[in-house]
Amino acid sequence: MNPQSSLRLKLCVFMFLQYFIWGAWYVSMGTYLANVLKFGGEQIGAAYGAFAIGSMISPFFVGLIADRFFASEKLLGVLGLAGGIALCLLGRVASFSTFYPTLILYCALYAPTLALGNSLSLHHLADAKRDFPRVKILSAVGWIAGGVTLSLLHGEQSPVQFYLAGGISIAFGLFAFTLPHTPPKKIGQNVSFGEVLGLDALALMKKPSFAIFILCMFLICIPLYFYFVMMGIYVTELQWTNLAGKMTLAQVSDVVFLFLLPLMLKNWGYKKTIFLGILAWAARYFLLAQSVGAAEAQTSLIFAAILLHGVCYDFLFIAGQLYVDAEANERIRGATQGFIAFILWGAGAFVGTLLAGKVLAAHTLATPRGAIAHDWQKIWMTPAIGAAVVLVVFLIFFREPPAKPAAATVK
Repeated sequence: MNPQSSLRLKLCVFMFLQYFIWGAWYVSMGTYLANVLKFGGEQIGAAYGAFAIGSMISPFFVGLIADRFFASEKLLGVLGLAGGIALCLLGRVASFSTFYPTLILYCALYAPTLALGNSLSLHHLADAKRDFPRVKILSAVGWIAGGVTLSLLHGEQSPVQFYLAGGISIAFGLFAFTLPHTPPKKIGQNVSFGEVLGLDALALMKKPSFAIFILCMFLICIPLYFYFVMMGIYVTELQWTNLAGKMTLAQVSDVVFLFLLPLMLKNWGYKKTIFLGILAWAARYFLLAQSVGAAEAQTSLIFAAILLHGVCYDFLFIAGQLYVDAEANERIRGATQGFIAFILWGAGAFVGTLLAGKVLAAHTLATPRGAIAHDWQKIWMTPAIGAAVVLVVFLIFFREPPAKPAAATVK
């Protein structure tokens, strides 16, 4: 096996484990908090916002510590081991006053692994535009495995989800030590506050299209996180069973469209690809709104919304990260990836989850209709309209970047 093939195999295993952890608890947490711990809508929104807080802490951690003192693979190993312990602690706490800070602690340990893992992969892969989407396919497979395993254990409404994720996190941490050595980039150097936050990437904001891209990525994250906060609660109120396993059909779709992404980018470019990603989010929410009270068609509409995930995620998040990587030069590439991670998983996620929690609380029915405790049609129409507005802004103002010579993409 040649070195690049061996590298891709290791990165595939790394991505599988990394997203198994996330898939084992993230989808089902809302149901567990609502039905077992009896948290209110705003508390559930805040709990999902903990990931955003962890993502906003992440640039400080990576910039001040990772880039100056530790090799990336060693830091990934330590974060995985510490994260495993934090997840097991989550399974043992029941009050919001202890659950919430413990969850923030865990997310602050996990979120840096996303940026570090992507940065390590992009650094070592010979042809990132071709190989990175293929490696990321295993992240979808890992998420599927996490959700299916949780359903087999019937753990959606129990602390089992956190113990499962914690055990895999420890395995992830141990495996990370085997990744290619990636020494700190700025050892012995002073690092400015701007570098820590990825603000060096703000130089790209002088380009109107890049500025529009960043604005749209922030805005789309606001309706986007309604899905993650609400979906588990919605299908639980519809009395679905094994919801974590069923919802992994989203990641099956993810695998398909990750294969198609390089072809789409080659033939359609960034604008049409990202446009389709935003359009898919609007369509997903309109489908969910139409599913409310749709009787026999209800399940089909919900599954259609779930299966749109590959277009929603890959054509927006992965294509967006590749667009950022293509626009940045070598000097600011790391800062730019840090900046887009701050927008996607930090600022945008924080606003989106906070608003989702408030909307959930505001549309709680005074008199539940059987198991249905919320006005789901009004809930789903809120992000549907928001995504449609972002779609219009992106379509009008974003411009496709000029093609670069082939030699410029060779590492």
